[in-house]
Amino acid sequence: MRAPVRVWLNRTYAENVFFIGQLRSNPDSRAVTVFATHTDPDSPVLAAADHAALEPDGLSPEAYTAYALEFCARNAVDVFVPRLHQHAIGLHRDAFAALGTALATPPPHAVAALANKADGYLAMAAAGLPVPPWWRVRAADELVDAVERIEAAGDKPCLKPVAGAGGQGFRVLSRQPFTLDRLDGSPDPTVPLDQVLRALSGAGAAVDWLVMPFLQGPEVSVDCLATPDGEPIAAVGRTKQGRRRGFTLDPAYLAPARELVAHFGVAFLSNVQFRHHRGRPVLLDVNTRPSGGLHQLSRCGLNLPWAAVRLALGERVEPIQPLAVGADYTLVSGVQAVLPEQLRVPVPA
Repeated sequence: MRAPVRVWLNRTYAENVFFIGQLRSNPDSRAVTVFATHTDPDSPVLAAADHAALEPDGLSPEAYTAYALEFCARNAVDVFVPRLHQHAIGLHRDAFAALGTALATPPPHAVAALANKADGYLAMAAAGLPVPPWWRVRAADELVDAVERIEAAGDKPCLKPVAGAGGQGFRVLSRQPFTLDRLDGSPDPTVPLDQVLRALSGAGAAVDWLVMPFLQGPEVSVDCLATPDGEPIAAVGRTKQGRRRGFTLDPAYLAPARELVAHFGVAFLSNVQFRHHRGRPVLLDVNTRPSGGLHQLSRCGLNLPWAAVRLALGERVEPIQPLAVGADYTLVSGVQAVLPEQLRVPVPA
C-alpha cells in the first residue's frame, strides 16, 4: 500500500478548505495527509487539515524560509504549496529538494515579474499581451495628469496600489463632492479626487499607484495549470457578473492566458484575470498562486489541485480538458468549523 502524500499549505486563504477537500477526493484514490499553518488560530484551513500549527509571525522572508525548511524536515513533507513568501521560498528549491520536499510554486523569476502590477503590465505589453491603458503615479501632479487623460478619452478613472491582492486599495475617482447621500446604502469604493489630492499633499511621502480606466465586466478569471517548465496543460475561465457565475472556453481569454503562462514560465497553479475596455478583453491581474475559487472547476469535472501535486511529485500529467461546461450558478456561503480553543497547536520550539 502506498504511503499517504504529505502536503503542506502555509498561511493561505480560508477558501482553500475546498483545495484540501479536492486533494482528499482525488481521482486516483491516493491517501493524502494535509498540514496547514497560519497565524490566525481560527482559520478554517487549520480545522480542515490533518495537522495544524500556528506560524511565527513577523519573520523576514529569509527567516520564514528557514522556518519552512525546518517544518518540511520535521514533518517529512512531500509537496509544499506556499502562498506566503513564494519568491524567497522558490530561491531555495534545491534545499527543499534535498529534504525530499517538492515545491508546487512558480519559479522566482515568474513570481518577481508579476508581483508588481506596473512592472507586470510593462512586461505583458512588451510580450504583445492585451493590457489596458495605465499610468504609474507617485505624486499629485502625476495623478492629475493621468485622471485628465482618462477623462478626456471618455473613461472613468480608478486607482490601486502597484502591489497588493484581493482588491485592497482599489478606489474609483470622482469629481463629485462628498455628500451625506454617500453614507446611505452599501459601502462605495468611489472617492472624490479633491480629497485624494489633499491627502496626498499632506502626506509628506510618496505613493506608488496604478491609475487606469475603470474596466467593465464581466470579470473572467482563468484558472491555469502548467508543468514545472511552464508549459500550459489546462485553462478554464470562470465568469463573474454580479451573483451569477459561469464557465467559458472562449479563446479570447484562454489564448492570452496560456500565452502569458508560457511566456513567463508560470509553473503549477495560477490565475489570470480579465475585464473589458471598450468591449475588448484586457488583462486585469495575474496571481501566481491557486485562486480561492479553484474548487468551482469541480463542476467541470476538473481537480487541478491534485494534478498540481502529481506534477510536483514528478509524475506525468497529460493536457486536461473539462468534461463539461455546466450551466450558470451562484455561490452560497455555509458554515465551516474552526479549531476548539483547547486544540490550538503552537509551533514546537
